[in-house]
Amino acid sequence: MPRKKHEPERRRGAVVVRGASSVDKRTEDLKLLRSDVPAVSFQETDTWRTLRIMGEFVEGFDALADIGPAVSIFGSARVGRRNRYYGAARRLAAALSREGFAIITGGGPGIMEAANRGAQEAGGLSIGANIELPFEQGLNEYVDLGMEFRYFFVRKVMFVKYASGFVIFPGGFGTLDELFEALTLIQTGKVEHFPVVLYGTDYWEGMMEWIREKPLYEEKISASDLELLTITSDIDEAGAAMASHRKQQEKEAASRSATATAVREATADG
Repeated sequence: MPRKKHEPERRRGAVVVRGASSVDKRTEDLKLLRSDVPAVSFQETDTWRTLRIMGEFVEGFDALADIGPAVSIFGSARVGRRNRYYGAARRLAAALSREGFAIITGGGPGIMEAANRGAQEAGGLSIGANIELPFEQGLNEYVDLGMEFRYFFVRKVMFVKYASGFVIFPGGFGTLDELFEALTLIQTGKVEHFPVVLYGTDYWEGMMEWIREKPLYEEKISASDLELLTITSDIDEAGAAMASHRKQQEKEAASRSATATAVREATADG
């Protein structure tokens, strides 16, 4: 008797679906952003989706509220375990974990798996923020704290809100999206300035050359905007950028605390 074909599980937020080939494979982002399809039930209205979005924010905030300093690591899901960037991401995540950083990734394969693996092997906290996609992408086996999101923008908030820095390994459109969103948020003052490291000089140099020759030369950006980036192929340099920023944050926090204490004491004496 022929063996029954194994059906991969599919995630819908916190729900797991197995062996249901008839399940609607359109993502919630696609449904949300379409305006030409009338709702036939309350669950298909924007009102219901708003409540669902709120729920994803609440779950994400609850899960990550106490993780401490963290670094978000991005890169291609299409990188195999023998790829040099897989090994580099694994080693860098391990080094950052030993420095006390939690590691946040998209929770999938490739560079994400490598970073989660390095964090777990070094005894650090390995976090995966996965996303519903038209094709299967479950959480990799090295995630200690995993979340499943329906909406890209909710997931992006988690990457930024809880990260003390970004490390961007070679990747495709999704990786570039995370990179330029981070740079835009920093450039426009929407978030506090945190380090953004591009790992893999030979991979990124062509893009940087174009940025210098076109956007910078034509004054679409300022020279200071390029200082938002650190480009390296050195794990120690990438780790040092994160550690230096963390020390500066701790120094500023101590200064604010000392000032607040002095103000309270002066007020009490008065």
